[in-house]
Amino acid sequence: MTHTHDVLVAGETLVDFLPERPGPLAAVEGFERRPGGAPANVAVALSRLERPPLFWTRVGDDPFGRYLETILAENGVPDRFVERDPDAKTTLAFVTHDETGDRTFSFYRDDTADTRLESGTIDDDVLADREWVHAGGVTLSRGSSRAATLDLLERAADRDCTVSFDPNARPELWPDEETFARVAREALSSVDVLKATREELETLGFDGETAMDLARDAADAGPHTVFVTRGSEGAVAVASEDSPWAGTAAHDGFDVDVVDTTGAGDAFVAGLVAALRDGRELEDALAFASAVAATATTAAGAMTALPDRETVQSFLTAATDE
Repeated sequence: MTHTHDVLVAGETLVDFLPERPGPLAAVEGFERRPGGAPANVAVALSRLERPPLFWTRVGDDPFGRYLETILAENGVPDRFVERDPDAKTTLAFVTHDETGDRTFSFYRDDTADTRLESGTIDDDVLADREWVHAGGVTLSRGSSRAATLDLLERAADRDCTVSFDPNARPELWPDEETFARVAREALSSVDVLKATREELETLGFDGETAMDLARDAADAGPHTVFVTRGSEGAVAVASEDSPWAGTAAHDGFDVDVVDTTGAGDAFVAGLVAALRDGRELEDALAFASAVAATATTAAGAMTALPDRETVQSFLTAATDE
């Protein structure tokens, strides 16, 4: 059930260095190289879920960049908009884990390739053939990529693409919290579907005692559909009356043996896009996305742990039978 490339994903591709054991970065002696970057994870996850997208990204003309190009190609992501920057390096991120699998990042991202996306690369003819456009918040943090990402989202909205956005807050990449909130709120003016954590929504200035309350407040500010992920506690969704999936839904998540949470949110996004593009109702889409995210946490790495559609369906069937 492979579909045409009706989805466009935009954003960074980078190399994650995973620690050989949990603990602070200064105490880790060895790391393993893995492909990463939230939008890259989403693009690969969609491909594995038989919804291969176009992917607009930029890597350096260096060994890490060529490694990432190979990984994307091996996962069925077209290279049409995978750019190679001759004058910039590929971004690197060192990941540290605590004993529960939660992680923090240390980025090497000064004027690297993914900060140098240029407005107009994706022209109107490309957008005319897309049904859905997704972007993340990291490329908003600096360089020409900020204007390029905002321009893409605005033009996609003008052409009636469904636009989804994950703010993917990484405080170390922003000068301050206020700048992040201001720029991300600017992006929301073009967004239909927002996926965020409770902490991200609060940083963006939304209010509510519960995740559902926060989702409702955010849905009143522009996006017609808001998903709030809550880690092991599951996720909630609110879709306003003008949404194709009007209503609310909640999912308590799945009980799995967590190895690494890196990329779980990206897997969730891909699951949502795939399920909604397949025509699933809000509650069913939330369960499918939660299953994609849960299975992605059961192995190390972000991109390498992403499941295929058969694995997700088998997981859902087993969970339903329990």
